[in-house]
Amino acid sequence: MQDINKMIAQENGEASTRGHLGELDSWTEEQAIAMAKQDGLELSDDHLAIIRYLRDCYADHGGTINARILTHTLEEEFAGLGGRKYLYNLFPLGPIAQATRYAGLPMPPGTLDPSFGITH
Repeated sequence: MQDINKMIAQENGEASTRGHLGELDSWTEEQAIAMAKQDGLELSDDHLAIIRYLRDCYADHGGTINARILTHTLEEEFAGLGGRKYLYNLFPLGPIAQATRYAGLPMPPGTLDPSFGITH
């Protein structure tokens, strides 16, 4: 079930959705690579693994996972590689804000908190 507040925010072009793709089905890894390249970031297989993981989470939960839980889930999933430090080394602007943008996903609920890496 889609969150009505999220739908309204996207329709109104709220700041939390800017820069994120509106149509999830049209996303490709090539788009992610091109977006990152424009931002001065070269995506490696490690970056793409995180992006794929985020897309899988979104597919499984329909965007209902808030940013705090998603961050915790990411840290657990990639704990063997360094957890939080590993994620921020790959996505210096925040593993949620930056990686979801490249993944073509809307910002999860709770990302207005600057600790998730969103820039205002």
